[in-house]
Amino acid sequence: MPARSLVPRELTWFKSSYSGANTTECVECAHVTHGVLIRDSKNADGSVVSFEAGAWRFFVEGLRRQQPTVPA
Repeated sequence: MPARSLVPRELTWFKSSYSGANTTECVECAHVTHGVLIRDSKNADGSVVSFEAGAWRFFVEGLRRQQPTVPA
């Protein structure tokens, strides 16, 4: 079943603070009861990917571990 049929219109979509001014490569996220929905910011009516909360947390924590540290 396509995730799109499960997406209510009243969701609050947001972009990462790391997106910056470049609008060519952004995704948007929306929090839902079961986790997070992700979509292409340039195609709001397109496909939506759904992640359960635990899987999304694992993904984000993995990204944080991979971030290079900035020397002080």
